[in-house]
Amino acid sequence: MQFSYSKKDKLKSKKLIEQLFGEGKTVTAYPLKLIYLKTNFEDDCILKTGVSVSKRLHKTAVSRNRIKRLLREAYRLNKPLYFNNSSASYAFMILYLSKDGITFDKLNCSMKLLFEKFIAKTSDS
Repeated sequence: MQFSYSKKDKLKSKKLIEQLFGEGKTVTAYPLKLIYLKTNFEDDCILKTGVSVSKRLHKTAVSRNRIKRLLREAYRLNKPLYFNNSSASYAFMILYLSKDGITFDKLNCSMKLLFEKFIAKTSDS
């Protein structure tokens, strides 16, 4: 698995997003929340991921977009470290919960903790 976040890795399907929020399970490592659902994709992709920042908590598009860029970058850098040997395919939605802004270093640490909790939770079941 490469350090990339290409178009085929992005979660775009409205049906799948609705199913993810309806049936998905969650893992939280403040200020991040991961909603995941085990699924199969037609294009043989292992992970499809979307990121979201609340409009209610971050009023300006500039702040929302900056946090989303940081989320995508932290995901892109950590994806090969945690999901290189993964055989199951998942749909992910990563939500940013805090009202405050964040630096990339803190976000990257939170992303690592989130993925470790996810792996611990999914290896049990």
